[in-house]
This record gives sequence, C-alpha cells and structure tokens, in this order.
Amino acid sequence: MRVSSRPVSDHQWALMELGYQLRTQLPEHLVVLPRMEVVLRKEWPAIVRVPDLVVVPVERARESPPRYPAQDVLLAVEVVSPGSVGTDRVTKFAEYAEAGIPNYWIVDLGKPVSIAVFALKDGHYLAVEESAMALQLSAPAELTVDPAPLLPK
Repeated sequence: MRVSSRPVSDHQWALMELGYQLRTQLPEHLVVLPRMEVVLRKEWPAIVRVPDLVVVPVERARESPPRYPAQDVLLAVEVVSPGSVGTDRVTKFAEYAEAGIPNYWIVDLGKPVSIAVFALKDGHYLAVEESAMALQLSAPAELTVDPAPLLPK
C-alpha cells in the first residue's frame, strides 16, 4: 500500500476553485464531489483510487455510496502535486482509461496554471485540449473552465 503526503494549500485551493466552477455550471442531474473512492477494478488485485474531483450522476450520489464503481464516474480530475506527476500522468492515466472513465483532466499548477483535457476513445485517452486559457468543453456537460483563477494571485 502506498501512502501519499497530504496536499499543500495550493493544491487544495485549486481543487476547491475548480469544484466551484464545475458546481455552478453542471446540469442538475450531475454533481461534482471531492476525494471520493473509485473502484477501478474489483478483481484481485483490486484497484481503488481517490481522484481529486469526480463528476457523477446526482441520482447515484444521493445513495451516498462509500465508493463509486468506475462506470458511475463521468469525469475524474487530478491536480498534479510535485510527488504525483508520474502517477497522475502515467499510472492513473492508464488505469482510468482501462476502467472506462470517459473524461480525465489533469490540472498542472505550474506557472501558468493549465488544464489538460482527455476523452476516452476505443479504450484510450485522446488529448482534447491543454490550455492556460479558458476552455469551452462539451463533456461531461457544456462547460467553460478557466485555470487562471485556480490559484491566488
């Protein structure tokens, strides 16, 4: 079992700000939640990850499950920390794709803050866009996401 250190304030700040951006734009049948356990594989060896943010159907969230199966997750978001670069960009990238999570975003807090957006196609993530500017996205819903205000000025 691997244990990661707790994220620093910038990580948490960005996580909350992005969550707010999503919450205010998602249609009422979807909800964004922080730090939920997601079962990527039930069979041994089981794989359970805790993305920084997930978007799931409200109907499922109302059941308040302790863990979400990957098929309930429409978007997984990871905010890159210095110690998580390889995990977020390689390991989780492959695991989330294999589990069938249709959308994956990687938030990089380097200067400038940027978001890389990936969509699942034929079992593999394809880059949709990566930008430090506001992004107009259509999945998991029609959204405008701006990385610039994710950190304090």
